[in-house]
Amino acid sequence: MTSGVSEKSSSSSLLRIRCNKRQGIALVAVLFMLFLSLFTFARPATGGCGGRTIRTFNEAVAFSRATPGRHEGPIFKNLNDLEATANARDNQEHVLILTPLKNAASYLPRYFELLDRTSYPKHLISVAFLVSDTTDNTVELLQEQAQVLLNRWKDRYHDITIYQKDFSFELPEDKRHTFELQPLRRSYMARSRNYLLTAALRDEHAWVLWLDVDLVDYPATVLEDLQSVDVDVVVPNCLRETEDNSFWGYDKNNWQETDSSLEMQKDLDPEYVLLEGYYEFLTNRYLMVDMPTHHPKLTKVPLDGVGATFTLVKAHVHREGANFPAFVFQHQVETEGFAKMAKAMGFGVYGLPSYLIYHTMNG
Repeated sequence: MTSGVSEKSSSSSLLRIRCNKRQGIALVAVLFMLFLSLFTFARPATGGCGGRTIRTFNEAVAFSRATPGRHEGPIFKNLNDLEATANARDNQEHVLILTPLKNAASYLPRYFELLDRTSYPKHLISVAFLVSDTTDNTVELLQEQAQVLLNRWKDRYHDITIYQKDFSFELPEDKRHTFELQPLRRSYMARSRNYLLTAALRDEHAWVLWLDVDLVDYPATVLEDLQSVDVDVVVPNCLRETEDNSFWGYDKNNWQETDSSLEMQKDLDPEYVLLEGYYEFLTNRYLMVDMPTHHPKLTKVPLDGVGATFTLVKAHVHREGANFPAFVFQHQVETEGFAKMAKAMGFGVYGLPSYLIYHTMNG
């Protein structure tokens, strides 16, 4: 009798132990799934500006195993497969849009409105800003807009990054276009562009677009249109916005050399910086804003200098070393110096005189 009771008691205890083990295993499994879900639905740490909101299950597992800042093995990336082609959209080619900024708060609403109106797939677009020496709330507005564009359900951008780098260069707004100050001002602008380019360019980017913050209008298909021209560097014709819709050129940094301009440079001091649009020193160059605009809008012409109101560059041009000289290069600095440098390296630089975009009436 006692033996039977003992056997029943032992069986009951063994059953409780088994149940407890099963419950423990189930609890561990539930906790593990909760742990993975935290990684799956958490935003990756990208400074609050870039990356996707949701990770896949496999990414979450890999993320949970990874040591921050370290990789388990070597990384191999075949850059031979990275191309910028005329069919960029069909080929799913990534575009990096770069915009340097200073005290640009008032221009940002229209900037983002135009950018978001473009027809190029948003998941193939990365945007990066470099804010320098600003005294307004540009950074705060950028952060707010980035959160909106990265967290919506549809048409989310690949990533948006905001950099801040001050150069301690102060120039009153009413002096920003003074002739004598342009070489120094443009030199600092070149440094800013190079900082932004080197910080933001990633191995997936096939194209780089330099975009002014204060444009007021351009076609929604502008990226596909310019990509279809299939050249190393291409710029549309940038005019000023006017109340009476009159033709008034803005970006005079898009130009061709002429026999006269080249002849003049033979006797010029090598350190002298040539500037367009100033009566103090006429260069005798052929500006794109003075070229005929009645041809088909994708008709291209070779250029020797470019601005950066809207400049599309195949990323390999920058990767191979063509950047924005902060020093005098063939009598130019910054964007025009970039064009000279790109041409010296054998790249093609072109403009589209009949493809019109518009800049705000400032300066």
